Amino acid sequence: MWIVTAINVAWLVLVAAVYAVPLPSRDLDWSVSVEYRDGRPAHVFLTSDDKWRLPVSLARVEPKYVEALVALEDKRFYSHAGVDPIAIVRAAWTDLTSLRRVSGGSTLSMQLARLLEPRKRTIPNKLVDMFRATQLDARMSKREILEQYLARAPFGRNLEGVESAALSYFGHSAQHLTALEIATLLAVPQGPVRYAPSKANLDRLRARRDAILDKLVAAGVFSGADATAALDEAKAVAPPSKLLAMPRQAPHAANWLRLRAKGDIEIRTTLDAGAQALVEKVVALHAPELRRKAIHNGAVVVVDHRTREIVALAGNLDFLDSKHGGQIAMFLRPRSPGSTLKPLLYSLAIDRGLALPEYLVADVPTEYGTYRPHNFDGDFAGLVTLRDALSRSLNIPFVELLGRLGVETFIGELERSGVSPSRMKPTRYGLSLVVGGVELTPLELAAIYTTLAEDGTSRPLRILASDPEGKDASIYGPAAAFLTREALSLRDRPDFPRRRELSGVPAEIHWKTGTSFGYRDAWAVGSGPAYTAVVWTGNVDNRASHELVGSEAAGPLLFDVLEGLADRTKKQPPRAPPADLTEVEVCAFSGHIAGEACTHRVKVRASLHSVPTEPCPYHKLLEVDRVTHKAVLPACRKEGRTYDLQSFVVLPSAISAWLVERHRTVPEAPTFAEGCTLDAGPLQMLTPSEGQVVTLIPGVATKNQVVPLTVSTRASTVTWFVDGALVATVASNEKAFWEPTVGTHEVVVADESGRKARRKLVVQMGASQIR
Repeated sequence: MWIVTAINVAWLVLVAAVYAVPLPSRDLDWSVSVEYRDGRPAHVFLTSDDKWRLPVSLARVEPKYVEALVALEDKRFYSHAGVDPIAIVRAAWTDLTSLRRVSGGSTLSMQLARLLEPRKRTIPNKLVDMFRATQLDARMSKREILEQYLARAPFGRNLEGVESAALSYFGHSAQHLTALEIATLLAVPQGPVRYAPSKANLDRLRARRDAILDKLVAAGVFSGADATAALDEAKAVAPPSKLLAMPRQAPHAANWLRLRAKGDIEIRTTLDAGAQALVEKVVALHAPELRRKAIHNGAVVVVDHRTREIVALAGNLDFLDSKHGGQIAMFLRPRSPGSTLKPLLYSLAIDRGLALPEYLVADVPTEYGTYRPHNFDGDFAGLVTLRDALSRSLNIPFVELLGRLGVETFIGELERSGVSPSRMKPTRYGLSLVVGGVELTPLELAAIYTTLAEDGTSRPLRILASDPEGKDASIYGPAAAFLTREALSLRDRPDFPRRRELSGVPAEIHWKTGTSFGYRDAWAVGSGPAYTAVVWTGNVDNRASHELVGSEAAGPLLFDVLEGLADRTKKQPPRAPPADLTEVEVCAFSGHIAGEACTHRVKVRASLHSVPTEPCPYHKLLEVDRVTHKAVLPACRKEGRTYDLQSFVVLPSAISAWLVERHRTVPEAPTFAEGCTLDAGPLQMLTPSEGQVVTLIPGVATKNQVVPLTVSTRASTVTWFVDGALVATVASNEKAFWEPTVGTHEVVVADESGRKARRKLVVQMGASQIR
């Protein structure tokens, strides 16, 4: 009786211990996996203990693998309570009769217990494993036990878990495995050192794999045609002889997103495997040539502008180039965008009725206080249309246009387009903003150009699958976007890459290049029917290089990327003009709304809701005396004279003076009768400039160091004074010259109607060069 009681007490104590003794820790440090949009791993990180250990879910493991595992390792897994007495007795009898260890009686639960608490294989430790296995089965579901085992099973070197092994052995996940792959994976965990893929282990692994496959066929796991095919394949196909590298694509994006989604183990992104591979291939192809030009860094951003999903990111030319900051994700670094903001200003100006593509604008030397913008090539173009100014990336017309729109207004639209508000402080920027006087990241520039590609509608970019779809915001209308894309689609442009003159460019793309001041940044941005790409090249340390020109250092990468993406995009018919596009009649000379003095008119396209109202500023309709051939105003008409109405083109003197200097044709201005003067408009002194200091060269006569005096006005003549003394009266489009004297002087210019402009000028003597 006491024996039965003792047995019952012992049983109760054992049961109590099963539930009272804490389970071994099951916490694991998982490898973080940054995934492509389809769930495939793009980049896998080592754990803190330098393991490749990816989480495992039974729902994402090939069902036949689980069936084969149970059949091979633990037939009664689903019926026993952690320990299988039948298997233990069988194993003991087999070992005893064979006088050696032939098989073990460990269940999957016991194997998991050993993985949770590694210990030497002794009889006492075996009893501990059995107790722990009983605990696990009592307090965990069979599914949880399987998942824990599959996540921890050793597969050689620093590989743990079936998901990590499948990637490293076969290059794909454990979700879809062939019979031969299943047999290979089952062959390794019981002896990773002897069987893990390597040249030394190849024969042993093949023999064990084939033996396991035979057992699985015999057990009915594989049958019929599947079994026959697997056995035939085993004869022809050797197992892997080495481990494949774990996925390590998009390293800059992966590191960024790992920090952004801190705590997440599986980070699903919007990145597309094909697009990412294309971008990395293009970057690798161009990197050697860029390095030869002393250009060591670059970034590429590709966005599906239809969905605003980022599909590819390259953060630098070479992640492993630590000497040149190769690990810095340059798609996050603000840099001067050069001229790449001009299309946004162009679109806004059209959308707000400030301009039309055909507007005639001046590209001549101009000063804005102490700011003297110039073009990339150091020259000026004279009179051009605004569309040509954009395609040729001229600076003066866009500085002037920004002045009309307003710097604060433009900054506000940059913020609405996706630029970080922390950098967009109005007091920090002036008119140079539109020609590179601000810093943007490649991601921010991508957001601006996806807006252009999608008819002026802005929406936040998405990089994580969990990112919400942002709200749409209209930055400008479809008509403005259409006209801007049209201007950026012209091929006959200075920024057309030389290499593409032979190979051409993908159809239906529009693009813009940019080069920052001092040759520190080269940009190329463009869009096709589905994708928008941004390319930046430069140096992290801001080192300049005359090779850093947008069309040559960034343009070739852009076109290679867009061409590759075009091959992945279903052919679409050209987009039809938007519904808000209309035709208006403008002056054939100026492109402005035709006034009564405009004798030649043409039809051009404009935004239906924002047609400019300002009439042509250049044409003037005047009465001309038939006898004297001089123009008069109504107040100057004389009785008895006959007058004819004639149309004249009157250009500001700064423009006509520049055209004369370049020996270009200047429209003949009207000659007025004595006492008649046309309203000359504002009087603007061009030189000397605001705050200018003239430094004289010692030993050189001052008559050889004269100061030029120039003005911009529509008046026919102007008079110059210095300190009240008359210098000269000249035609307004001609220069006057003053022989300087040391000191502070007041320079005054006056036109025929008495308008005046004043400026202070400081003249100082330079230091002698003789020592």
